Amino acid sequence: MTQDSTSLTHLDQQGQAQMVDVSAKLPTVRQAIAKGQVRMAAKTFEAIAAGNTPKGDVLGTARLAGIMAAKQTASLIPLCHPLPLHKVEVLITPDPGLPGYQIQATAKTKAETGVEMEALTAVSVAALTLYDMAKAIDQGMIIEQIHLYSKQGGKSGDWSAGERSPVLDLL
Repeated sequence: MTQDSTSLTHLDQQGQAQMVDVSAKLPTVRQAIAKGQVRMAAKTFEAIAAGNTPKGDVLGTARLAGIMAAKQTASLIPLCHPLPLHKVEVLITPDPGLPGYQIQATAKTKAETGVEMEALTAVSVAALTLYDMAKAIDQGMIIEQIHLYSKQGGKSGDWSAGERSPVLDLL
């Protein structure tokens, strides 16, 4: 089955899910950056910033969970290829204006396919871990705006949502 750039590559001729064969592709350096945020009550934001939460180091634990999750992406997302990750960085930045925390993950590899899912998984799990670590103080936290911010490398080339993402404008 030949594929054009708009066809669904994860479906075979019968419409069944399949893992795409990337064995003919050359390994290239690829990088992806994903972003998201966790919005919370001001008292929760202040408790996390002060290191005064019942479960301990919220931000350090969330950062580590994001890194670990990126490494497990192929186990979590059924059709993802396992990739040799050369870099995973998770940054969690306080944002008093939310109030809450901005989360950014960068994943980098030299492989036959991209690392977008690894970066998105890192942000998602870091946000979930932040929620888990602080839910004793605030069950009303909101995890939001998880999205691919940019990618570099690969056959389709570089891409960036920048600050002009039409989807984020709707939120």
